[in-house]
Amino acid sequence: MNIRRLVKPNIRGLKAYRAEEIPCRVKLDANESPYGFSVLRSVRINRYPDPEAKTLRGLVAREFRVKPENILHGNGSDELIYNLIATFGGPTAYPVPTFSMYGILSQALNETGIEIPLDEKFDLDTERFLGVIKKRKPKLIFLSSPNNPTGNRFSSDRIWKIIKASKGMVVVDEAYQPFSGRNEFLPLLGKYGNLIVLRTLSKIGLAGLRVGFMMAGADIINEVNKVRLPFNLNSLSQHVAVAALRNRERMRSYIRSVVSERKRLFKEMKKTEGIEPYPSQANFILFRIRGNAGSVSANRNAADRIYEGLLHKGILVRNMKGIFDGCLRVTIGTPRENTAFLKALRQLL
Repeated sequence: MNIRRLVKPNIRGLKAYRAEEIPCRVKLDANESPYGFSVLRSVRINRYPDPEAKTLRGLVAREFRVKPENILHGNGSDELIYNLIATFGGPTAYPVPTFSMYGILSQALNETGIEIPLDEKFDLDTERFLGVIKKRKPKLIFLSSPNNPTGNRFSSDRIWKIIKASKGMVVVDEAYQPFSGRNEFLPLLGKYGNLIVLRTLSKIGLAGLRVGFMMAGADIINEVNKVRLPFNLNSLSQHVAVAALRNRERMRSYIRSVVSERKRLFKEMKKTEGIEPYPSQANFILFRIRGNAGSVSANRNAADRIYEGLLHKGILVRNMKGIFDGCLRVTIGTPRENTAFLKALRQLL
């Protein structure tokens, strides 16, 4: 039986997101926190979880200074992005390169995704965005800031221009915001009715829980809540997330450590011949490998060689081939892990 004949055409041409697990000694490829929480708590798993995640949403409301009715919980940000597209439809628009799930989920839901290249400084091309808004009227615009995989924050004035010009929803995905130290969009949720902010606990030590939040006007929350699956956030995730949020200082100390190590690692990489690291406000650093010949193919081959060499030494980073040829991306680990990475990188170079 040819199953593909039964599959929707937009799904047939879709490539599944692959989170490949590669054995290694030092894992620095997935933008996870090197620190975590160990929580033992009595959780009644014979009962369904709180469908509204009331305790968790209450803590999030206090943490981010918004009302509980302005928060919707999700099984990671991925589910919230899915629910947004399912609710509003398309076309969707987003800069490239960026978080791949904007495009994957748009295609999965049979909606048109409009890719708008970043400028030469990895910032938003405002002119192109405004042109797309005028001509194609996207219902959803996704802006990841700080952006993955470039690591930089988009210029605030460019984001505001897009928010003001758009007749659809503008989603500012702040998955990496804790490492940038700036919080300028949440306080203005009430001023702009088309602004939606995404946050997640995944990057600050709780990636295994899959807990994310969408913050927006109550009218938006009410509509998106219609497509949310009941009991979408399990009891264990809710309880551990609550425990972690009640231990805010520990969480903040982890963030401070990552930011401190990011500065150290960037400084050391800047002094290392044969590579060019790009400034980052996230928990990773994108860097280019310089091949001897200096051509694109030489850089690509050099990056492949360094990637394989690091893996041979037990250190896993991300090869950005096909997205940024000639570039690798390293997640900020513990001081010991970062030192091991630097030592191995310099040996290979």
